This record gives sequence, C-alpha cells and structure tokens, in this order.
Amino acid sequence: MGDVTGEKDAVRLTAWVSGRVQGVGFRWWTRCRALELGLVGSARNLDDGRVRVLAEGSEGHCQQLLDLLRSPSSPGRVDQVVEHWSPAQGGLTGFVEE
Repeated sequence: MGDVTGEKDAVRLTAWVSGRVQGVGFRWWTRCRALELGLVGSARNLDDGRVRVLAEGSEGHCQQLLDLLRSPSSPGRVDQVVEHWSPAQGGLTGFVEE
C-alpha cells in the first residue's frame, strides 16, 4: 500500500495557482491538505508570483485537492487555478514545499 502511485487509478495533477499566494502560508497549507488526502508531490513558488502544485494519487483525492485550492478557505487570495492532468509518473515521496 505504501506507494501511492502504485494505485491503478493514480494520476498526476499539476496546478498553477495565481493571486496573492506567496508569503501567506499557502504552500504549507497546501502540503497539509495534500498529506491529509494521502497525496505525494510538492508546492513550489515560481518567479512570476504563482505557486505550482504537483500532486500524485487517486483521481478523487487529486480532485479534492484542486477543489480546496479553489476554495475560499485557502490562505491569501487565489485569483486563478490552471490545471493539467496526466498519468502518474511515480518517483515522488512525501509532499514538500520547494
């Protein structure tokens, strides 16, 4: 069970989050939500002010994370979330802030 990406329905979600999402605890909050959902991946600040969230796990749990990213409960202010779905690639352990 330990390897999340071993699930047959595992997917990779990449989400680019724009708004006031740097310096407000957004990556930490995202990491907490992802770990609660059993996802692996990362949340990284980009030079253009966005945060890139990369998550792998079941499609349902990735969708829940995406819904949370778009929810008013996230820290800061989210103006837009651009999502990209692809098959899980594996090789990720834990969920890290970069």
